[in-house]
Amino acid sequence: MQEKIIILDFGSQYTQLIARRVREQNIYCEIHPFNKIPELDSGLKGVILSGSPFSVRDENNPVPELDKFPKDIPVLGVCYGAQFLAQVNGGDVYPSETREYGRANLSFVDTENILMKGVSEGSQVWMSHGDTINVPPNGAKIICSTEDVEVAGYQFDNSNIFGIQFHPEVYHTKDGATLLSNFLVDICGCIQDWTPASFVDTTIADLKAKLGNDRVVLGLSGGVDSSVAAMLLHKAIGKNLYCIFVNNGLLRKNEFSSVLEQYKGLGLNVKGVDASNKFYTALADLSDPEKKRKAIGNAFIEVFDEESHLIENVTWLAQGTIYPDVIESISVTGGPSATIKSHHNVGGLPDYMKLKIVEPLRSLFKDEVRRVGKAMGLSPELLGRHPFPGPGLAIRILGDVTAEKVRLLQEVDAIFINSLKSSGLYDSVWQAGVMLLPVKSVGVMGDERTYENAVALRAVESTDGMTADWVHLPYEFLAKVSNDIINKVVGVNRVVYDISSKPPATIEWE
Repeated sequence: MQEKIIILDFGSQYTQLIARRVREQNIYCEIHPFNKIPELDSGLKGVILSGSPFSVRDENNPVPELDKFPKDIPVLGVCYGAQFLAQVNGGDVYPSETREYGRANLSFVDTENILMKGVSEGSQVWMSHGDTINVPPNGAKIICSTEDVEVAGYQFDNSNIFGIQFHPEVYHTKDGATLLSNFLVDICGCIQDWTPASFVDTTIADLKAKLGNDRVVLGLSGGVDSSVAAMLLHKAIGKNLYCIFVNNGLLRKNEFSSVLEQYKGLGLNVKGVDASNKFYTALADLSDPEKKRKAIGNAFIEVFDEESHLIENVTWLAQGTIYPDVIESISVTGGPSATIKSHHNVGGLPDYMKLKIVEPLRSLFKDEVRRVGKAMGLSPELLGRHPFPGPGLAIRILGDVTAEKVRLLQEVDAIFINSLKSSGLYDSVWQAGVMLLPVKSVGVMGDERTYENAVALRAVESTDGMTADWVHLPYEFLAKVSNDIINKVVGVNRVVYDISSKPPATIEWE
């Protein structure tokens, strides 16, 4: 039975970061909305309650059903989680006189306490809350304080239930990893055996048991996620995996042919299908980003359905869904999430396809997918590929999509990406691409005035795409790329560089 930590999400911006910090210690964890506690098994080792934008004093504040967990299971409440545990157990939570955001230092640490072992007095922590626990809950003792917050941390007597008002998961909490290790290893008793190699072995065994001799069809995209998913399935069921690589006409320049050959070199049972015209027809006159995504999704399903029917006795559809796809598609309030974008991997299938879903990477973040691929021996070139959106260049063309716009953007994109590679910058960038803007601008070329397209270069650094910062590419590099694009691509006379981070922007423009 796989050991696990469950993180109950109350809507904090840091919840995914808690999960990452837990997994960095080779311990498996899952995020679940506070009101959707999963079916529990003997693998459960502990529970972490996240922070929240809500206040425990709000009339409709999130209230988890903690009674569903075993009485002796260790619990760590973080920020809102700590305040909730305090309030429901007789403590007092009041609005802070000064909203506490940012760095603070521990002025008192109970160094004998198991949670605080190795955390030193004066250690920097990160506060992010508008409420403060003024009086600890009944039957609890204070285990750490700051100058302004006496109850910065507490433990219930004779139990493994703790609360801390600071965030151990953020970089600014200097001893955060030590505190989390104390909870996960010393208190919860986790073994720390969840590694890429163990994930590969366990997943292949599970796939063999689940799929048996069934046939599975998988849509390859050329990206890391679908490639790693394909190799896991290939190792589990061999030739019973049928891969389809669809050219939707929205891939990068020459990508269809080059990636198809690469897949065949891996020994995969793969078929290439050029359906470019079908996708261009589906996208005709569409400018709204969501409508474009849905049109592409529907066209892909139609092509995929046609191709999968050519394979006899297929019962499963495999997808490269990863954890951020799942997280962004779940609402902690139980209602529909605010639509950032529709995820092409998490939308389900039309009833007529009659295929069951298998998603071997559903529990992994992007960087974990790469480590799993490395453990299986996939090439650094394939694993180092930048993420590329499922709808392809269609969402990098703002406004309507035409074959000519795609061709133009492919040329610009190729110059940018190849320049990053030749300059040794590609691997220091998490994702890069070019946006074709729906505006034209006046330019001068030789003795003639021009009125042509503007493009925006985008390069970001990130770990998993949940947050991202723009990359400070050298000015000399940007100047050369801009010059190459304008000189070599007819139809472009202006190049700009996007210096927005996520949040508040998104990585893609649509």
